[in-house]
Amino acid sequence: MIAVMFAGAISMIVSLLGTRGLITFFRNRGKGQPILGKEDHGPDHHQAKQGTPTMGGIAIIGAAFAGWVISHVRQGLVFSTQALIMWSGILVMALMGFLDDYIKVKKAHNRGIFWKKKSWITLGLAVLIAWWLSAGTGISRTISFTRATWPGWGVHWVVWVIFSGLIIWSTTNAVNVTDGLDGLAGGSALMGFLAFTIIAYWGFRNDDIYAAMVNPLDMAVIAAAFAGACGGFLWFNAAPARIFMGDVGALGIGAALSLLALGTNTQLLLPIICGINVMEAGSVAVQMGVFKASGRKKRLFKMSPIHHHFELSGWPETTVIIRFWLISGICVASSLAIFIGDFTRLEGL
Repeated sequence: MIAVMFAGAISMIVSLLGTRGLITFFRNRGKGQPILGKEDHGPDHHQAKQGTPTMGGIAIIGAAFAGWVISHVRQGLVFSTQALIMWSGILVMALMGFLDDYIKVKKAHNRGIFWKKKSWITLGLAVLIAWWLSAGTGISRTISFTRATWPGWGVHWVVWVIFSGLIIWSTTNAVNVTDGLDGLAGGSALMGFLAFTIIAYWGFRNDDIYAAMVNPLDMAVIAAAFAGACGGFLWFNAAPARIFMGDVGALGIGAALSLLALGTNTQLLLPIICGINVMEAGSVAVQMGVFKASGRKKRLFKMSPIHHHFELSGWPETTVIIRFWLISGICVASSLAIFIGDFTRLEGL
């Protein structure tokens, strides 16, 4: 438990210092986030945020990695193969986001060259990461809810890799879509990482029930490190944001959440833990579906993702953020209640 708490504390400190340094770095160079206008069907009411420093996700990923590494100084905690593969996947996705952010800032336009191809590239990377996780570790290749044996649908390794790749891809994109208001993505991600810290550590302490959970303590340390890193970043990202996380942060965080779900055998619980991200990404899908079905004439929401709909309906940005955080908290609490409820039922048997 000390290593878990140590990871969270170190990551928060490094994130605070790193985020502050990034703000200074980008301001001194006059580089910031370009905002889409009406001509690109973007949130024109956010034009005042034009030029705000971005790529703060570098501090989140770097701080989480630092907290995870330093926690292994304690005797008894080793660098697991599974964690190293997970980190490789997180860093690959974060690098993809960094390249897109860099191009946006350099061209001063919120459409990187990866705009139309990024989805396919990230899907390919996600499947490769899932394959590596399957081939390089003893991870359970079942489709599960709260543990590997419930419901524990065993599938062919190819099916598992494709299914897991889709989970990684959809989660990274969902977090990216959620990152549209100051602190919304970071705050909801922090709650999700806290949930996985509890789930992984619970698995570590009860290895008789969660025997299929590989290296749960190392995963608890990763989750705690990311929770601390998100907390440190929110100090500067809370409305009004002094820096945005950018795609480098959104894709890295999404990859971390999805890989933690795969590692803890809670793939089907992930949509509840990340309920706010599902709602945000779902609103975009529904909006596009209605728009195309109506012959490109009607829209269900005033603007998608749905947080912009509520803004245009008269809610102040801070009201939308806090209410969405509350929804995220309810989703996380519900997922933990389901997880612990299943454990309690097994203990009773």
